[in-house]
Amino acid sequence: MPSDSATPLVVFVLFNRTKLLDVTGPLQVFNDAKTPSGAPAYRTLLVSECGGPVVTDTGIALSTRRLTECNDVEIDTLLVSGGDAALQVAQTGALCDWLIEQSRHVRRLGSICLGAFILAGCGLLDGRPATTHWEYCSQLAARFSMVEVRSDPIFVRADHIWTSAGVTAGIDMALAMVEQDLGHTAALALARDLVLFLKRPGGQSQFSIELRWQAHDCAGRFDGLHKWMRDNLATDLSVPALASFMAMSPRNFARVYTKTTGQSPGRGVEALRVEAARRLLESSTFSVQQIAHRVGFGDDERLRRAFVKALAVAPYDYRRRFSSQLLPE
Repeated sequence: MPSDSATPLVVFVLFNRTKLLDVTGPLQVFNDAKTPSGAPAYRTLLVSECGGPVVTDTGIALSTRRLTECNDVEIDTLLVSGGDAALQVAQTGALCDWLIEQSRHVRRLGSICLGAFILAGCGLLDGRPATTHWEYCSQLAARFSMVEVRSDPIFVRADHIWTSAGVTAGIDMALAMVEQDLGHTAALALARDLVLFLKRPGGQSQFSIELRWQAHDCAGRFDGLHKWMRDNLATDLSVPALASFMAMSPRNFARVYTKTTGQSPGRGVEALRVEAARRLLESSTFSVQQIAHRVGFGDDERLRRAFVKALAVAPYDYRRRFSSQLLPE
């Protein structure tokens, strides 16, 4: 076991075919974090149900200790790794029992990517908001109806339980944990040292609305429309206007568009306007009122309501967190 019990211990739970980057990305963050005196801020440990070498999805083996060796050890942060194998591991009993017991004592419990299925399988996400890799969010919601699945965030914190999205989002979550413990300045210095964003640009969303549409509209039927919408956000983007661009009747357009893209035309317009507003909040000096007009919301209150609904944060708060301008402490 790592020595110096006064230093918080971060434990990673692995299993065969764990995704390597789910472990090594966050592990590097915690390993490189330093206290103001320059001492290591954390100890780290890799564990698995049986101990010994665990072969990751890349074929590289990582050395682990047995879960039960941690029974009498004070764990500060416990993180469950991901990978496709997590979908099967979520059904095993011994690991689940151990995680449930540890959840009563650790300060923080979290999952990386598909590790959320393991926490959900233990009932630890019941009644809580959570996220996972965007491609598996609907499956997580279908398998575990008590979990409030959120498909957009990079990571979600609900009390002492954290869940992160796909793969590299585990690094974002680890940096956020370091910021919680050591403060913004220390976390920013660490992010710079690792050549990372402390909070990645547009950091509230796993992927853009355009990518989501592309995933649904494989044939690209509405690609031209979406480009025209992005270029004309401040104009009339009602269903009749969009249908006219597509040379379709409004009723048929609304039906086909919803079936193809997975959302109604109105939701699509709002999503594009929110995304455009996000980019301007991050990179421009326009006021929120000016941005609201530029992207077609008309006034800042309509922008605020749409922003909160989509991203769970107000535009002013979003700008403070994600602006490319360095803000004072």
